[in-house]
Amino acid sequence: MDRFPFPDDLIHAQQEWHDTYRALAVPRPRRATELRRRLLRLSVRIEGHPFWSTPAGWTPAARVELRRRAGGDRRADAA
Repeated sequence: MDRFPFPDDLIHAQQEWHDTYRALAVPRPRRATELRRRLLRLSVRIEGHPFWSTPAGWTPAARVELRRRAGGDRRADAA
């Protein structure tokens, strides 16, 4: 059984957050303002998700597991 039953929309939002962060982290990113705004919107969506008010979402380990499961470092997994 899965210890943290993350909803698909929460995982997807975290994946988009990582992708947006990487796009913003390159030297002289194109559309930097748009990327920063998107990162903020995604941060609000993730932080305000109803999952965090459930018993499974109360622990700090849940947030760490979400980042791991969402592929926070996809390049390391591919190597």
